[in-house]
Amino acid sequence: MSVIQVKNLFKVFGRNPSRVFPLIEKGMNKEEILAKTGCTIGVNDASFEVQKGETFVIMGLSGSGKSTLVRCLNRLISPTRGSVIVDDKDIMDLDQKNLNKLRSQKMSMVFQHFGLLPHKNVLNNVAFGLEIRGVEKNKRYELAEKAVKLVGLTGYEDSKTAELSGGMQQRVGLARALAADTDIILMDEAFSALDPLIRTNMQDELLELQAKMHKTIVFITHDLDEALKLGDRIAIMKDGFIEQIGTPEDILIAPASQYIRDFVENVDRSKVITAKTVMRKPEVIASHKDGPAQALRQMERSGLSTLFVVNENREFIGHVKIDDAIRLSKENKKKLDEIIIKDAYTSTPDTAIAEMIPAASETALPIPVISEDGHFEGIVTRASILAAMSSEGDNNES
Repeated sequence: MSVIQVKNLFKVFGRNPSRVFPLIEKGMNKEEILAKTGCTIGVNDASFEVQKGETFVIMGLSGSGKSTLVRCLNRLISPTRGSVIVDDKDIMDLDQKNLNKLRSQKMSMVFQHFGLLPHKNVLNNVAFGLEIRGVEKNKRYELAEKAVKLVGLTGYEDSKTAELSGGMQQRVGLARALAADTDIILMDEAFSALDPLIRTNMQDELLELQAKMHKTIVFITHDLDEALKLGDRIAIMKDGFIEQIGTPEDILIAPASQYIRDFVENVDRSKVITAKTVMRKPEVIASHKDGPAQALRQMERSGLSTLFVVNENREFIGHVKIDDAIRLSKENKKKLDEIIIKDAYTSTPDTAIAEMIPAASETALPIPVISEDGHFEGIVTRASILAAMSSEGDNNES
């Protein structure tokens, strides 16, 4: 379910921006249009949807239009053309009263340089948005204290924000957004001003908070590693255009242009590509109906010396080896139970292949991929891991 729909959005800075559109239709680029008209294209025909509960990252270098785009989502910057639909309402049609209501009750924002009030303490900064909304004093402090606890600032409620480190100040900004309890949080380069170690910690904390709260987050960054780490999906911008939208794996495995290919060239693919991308369906036998004779028949047909075993619900149980199956067959036994080896390393579909490399190097068997409900999804082989890590991005077995 999408909660934000952006359709054919343009933002043109300069006098008489309407004269820019015929030039865009002729295929003129941003620099040519600037030279001819003096107008700057901030956003050029952007269209996308943001799903409920997802973290949608908009990434680009300086001047790409990413911060302009996010400010169009709550009309801090008014788009020149197009629509931004939030919960079935086009914010372009809202009067100032309803626009303010949207900003205070539906969308909150966290800025790069914190946007804190230096004369107020932490608790009052966190409660400020609720105060503007007119929430009763005791209620807003109750909500503010919960948010302070969520971001790990308990004990600092009475501290002035100027006394805090950069990382702690950004926590205050995040707490203010959480206290407002809006469905949507816009985060514009929220961690960019922080030292690398603090920035990494804040990224981890945001992931932890999102796992608990499931907010819809639009996150702006110029850092590809941050985008890959935080984003459920990523939109990459250049010169006001959205070059590609996709999951982190989509971006790495199938870059849509040379620009994006150059971007991802030096990324450690093993930390982003997951088991579900490189796994394949295995040969299996079912413990509730198949015995050693059927196991040996499948091994002979497929040229394997090991088979994985599932139950009637296709839940993973373990694996059997050919020597053990031969022994049971000679003993005229009909069940596999006594030879099923259950001690095996397994992964989930979302496990990064970097986490699987140590296990893959220590075992001759493929790694079973098991869903949260126990369903046997597939296997990952050493060959598929090596192929996924190759610079060509070929995730098939050689």
